[in-house]
Amino acid sequence: MSVEILDGATIVKFLQDEEAFSVSVRNRFARLDTDNDGLLSYAEMLKELQSLRVLETHFGIDVEPDPDELAHVYESLFVQFDHNLNGTIDLEEFEKETRKMMLAMADGLGFLPVQMVLEEDSILKTAVERESNKLAA
Repeated sequence: MSVEILDGATIVKFLQDEEAFSVSVRNRFARLDTDNDGLLSYAEMLKELQSLRVLETHFGIDVEPDPDELAHVYESLFVQFDHNLNGTIDLEEFEKETRKMMLAMADGLGFLPVQMVLEEDSILKTAVERESNKLAA
């Protein structure tokens, strides 16, 4: 994990680069698809959902979430990706929902930079690195 500066413009620019975004999504999907069947089961997707670190905080102090409530959140997120409700997520569903969530995140962030802790192999980390490389060039 690393702390990175991120704003909505960085995410939007990354999404506008169709090739870079698609490659990043395909790579992430392949890492999650541990049985290599071209579909993500709930068990395979759960690792990704858990990396979202859904924690409740009160005045900056992490509060242990209710396990049943957390399981419900993960199940709801899975259904959001599973557009045809067949119990698995294919690459097209994964890419569409990832794009939708990243656009919502960009909208929420706006254009004021914020510090975020990002997983090293996350799509957001790829977006930040891509933007940093452009600025350095």
